[in-house]
Amino acid sequence: AVGALAPSLPLQEDFVYHWKAITHYYIETSDDKAPVTDTNIPSHLDQMLGILLQEEREREFGVTGPCMEYLLHHKILETLYTLGKADCPPGMKQQVLVFYTKLLGRIQQPLLPHINVHRPVQKLIRLCGEVLATPTENEEIQFLCIVCAKLKQNPYLVNFFLENKLKSLASKGTADVISEDSLSGQDSLSADTGQPCQPEELSGAVGLGHTELEDGPPQQTDELSTSLDNLAVTPLPEATVVRPNQDYNLVNSLLNLTRSPDGRIAVKACEGLMLLVSLPEPAAAKCLTQSTCLCELLTDRLASLYKALPQSVDPLDIETVEAVNWGLDSYSHKEDASAFPGKRALISFLSWFDYCDQLIKEAQKTAAVALAKAVHERFFIGVMEPQLMQTSEMGILTSTALLHRIVRQVTSDVLLQEMVFFILGEQREPETLADISRHPLRHRLIEHCDHISDEISIMTLRMFEHLLQKPNEHILYNLVLRNLEERNYTEYKPVCPEDKDVVENGLIAGAVDLEEDPLFTDISPDNTLSNQEWLSSSPPATPDHPKNDGKTEVHKIVNSFLCLVPDEAKSSYHVEGTGYDTYLRDAHRQFRDYCAICLRWEWPGSPKALEKCNLEATFFEGHFLKVLFDRMGRILDQPYDVNLQVTSVLSRLSLFSHPHIHEYLLDPYVNLASGCRSLFSVIVRVVGDLMVRIQRIPDFTPKLLLVRKRLLGLEPEGPIIDHITLLEGVIVLEEFCKELAAIAFVKYHASSTP
Repeated sequence: AVGALAPSLPLQEDFVYHWKAITHYYIETSDDKAPVTDTNIPSHLDQMLGILLQEEREREFGVTGPCMEYLLHHKILETLYTLGKADCPPGMKQQVLVFYTKLLGRIQQPLLPHINVHRPVQKLIRLCGEVLATPTENEEIQFLCIVCAKLKQNPYLVNFFLENKLKSLASKGTADVISEDSLSGQDSLSADTGQPCQPEELSGAVGLGHTELEDGPPQQTDELSTSLDNLAVTPLPEATVVRPNQDYNLVNSLLNLTRSPDGRIAVKACEGLMLLVSLPEPAAAKCLTQSTCLCELLTDRLASLYKALPQSVDPLDIETVEAVNWGLDSYSHKEDASAFPGKRALISFLSWFDYCDQLIKEAQKTAAVALAKAVHERFFIGVMEPQLMQTSEMGILTSTALLHRIVRQVTSDVLLQEMVFFILGEQREPETLADISRHPLRHRLIEHCDHISDEISIMTLRMFEHLLQKPNEHILYNLVLRNLEERNYTEYKPVCPEDKDVVENGLIAGAVDLEEDPLFTDISPDNTLSNQEWLSSSPPATPDHPKNDGKTEVHKIVNSFLCLVPDEAKSSYHVEGTGYDTYLRDAHRQFRDYCAICLRWEWPGSPKALEKCNLEATFFEGHFLKVLFDRMGRILDQPYDVNLQVTSVLSRLSLFSHPHIHEYLLDPYVNLASGCRSLFSVIVRVVGDLMVRIQRIPDFTPKLLLVRKRLLGLEPEGPIIDHITLLEGVIVLEEFCKELAAIAFVKYHASSTP
């Protein structure tokens, strides 16, 4: 009853009582082998924390109470660090880590700016991750993450955690630390370098200086100092990690913990690094990339995970394995119904690539560039390029499938830029036939689009198709636009007004005449259609440019494409749901998506004026379009799957809103310069070839219809039809022409509506 009525001790007395109870343990105890959990130390530390929290609650925000003053003034955190480092009694390191974590996490007022907080925090950081799989790993990562969270709240505080280490003479083998500690006249090499601690420093740290000794015998200080002095034992063996000139120990400790065998610890360490790279402080970003092993960690792990992939992974599995998030890399082979050999390794690689991508996306700008360049040099060039350049078909297929997968997966603009430079090079001047192999990887990949192996061709074309959908201006410029800049595919013919619509001998001026077309010189006169027949199956072609902007009337373009394939080679109108309107809907949606990508590239609204173009320069469509046009020209002799992929890439290209791309790929009426070909002229030539070959195939139209129905699954598979490749090619050709017509229509209307 008396105890209940007695006034509670003032908080400060209570606080000092608990701290002295801890210090007395070290003076009085001879058995330092008993675990800390058998002592009252954890309870006293909890009480101290509770008192500090209560004190803060009872005061206005920002006012430091006497207990907190006592903790700061008497360097209690320094002493606790020393006890934790020595791990005396066993388990003390864990208790100290928990105390620091709770103190930083629960106290509202900013503590880290205080030298007697950030200095011991910095020292404790160095103890984290020294040894992997220690019993304190969980507490270590919690402590590091709370420090990261505090830095995220106040990024300028990170400067307290950057230490400049100057290499001293190699004979000494030690380092002098020049940090803000030494600027304050403090000795920062006290207890963290394995050197013996000075007794006077520790007696001050414990708060038992001469001013406080009225209540204890004089020899107490010496006893405590001696007992603490003995704790400066040799440090634990460090995990192997290079410590460069400037230390960013917070990063180094997190990097060590990313190697933890415990997946949860590793993920938390990755989260901590994610917070640190995003800090806007330039000094921290520089230190992060130049003085820590972060770049090496990212790239070396990417490389080792890539190399661990079995060569035999099915490209289809690489493409279809579910989306991977780096923090959720918890794959169980036993639980997976769709498991395949190498799936575990593939998911590990893709999830680490996702982590690198997200880290670079979040990182401060200069740090992001440095990290992405490291991935480019150490992983893309160092590891992936030799795989992509090999000659083994199996190896080419697997490595291209992996490249395709990471092209699809990358979301960071900075990493995408490096990936684009890796694949395509940085060249922006027009290509010439002589220098198409200037960037060897680009040359090899484009050549693979026309590989003897259909699988390699399709996979590489798919990779380029996805690359073209990425929000990076250099991709389209490097592959196509740089060769169209001068519009030297055109021949400049000023149109006389009186020539318009003049009909000579029943033909419209400028009509397509196959016999005079330089592309058709190889067709013998007996096989060509007469001009009359040709005109009956295609719209009247006039060099009619009613508008000043050089755009041909849209209905003429649409009809040109729709009427390219002769009626006897058309089969879609016999089958429901394969009309032109389906393509219109798709084209509208896709064009909208492409416009969103291209908006920030500030393309001109109309083509460069011909008077300003260098039309004399020799035109070369570029390696990429050359290969696509060559393949398009063989559409009647190639497998169906290859044709679908070639036409898919060409339709993607034609969706771009740049006026030169539109003119070159979608305007049938452009006056082509001698020896130049456009997409339309390539298709015209294919149609000419087709009309010759149709004559030789009996029952052509019924066979064509049967093949179409089989492709659509409307007819069961039956006996093999002869000329199947040609028939499937005709169907792809007809659909492709409808698709191009729809794209031209949608683009025209988008440009004419405000």
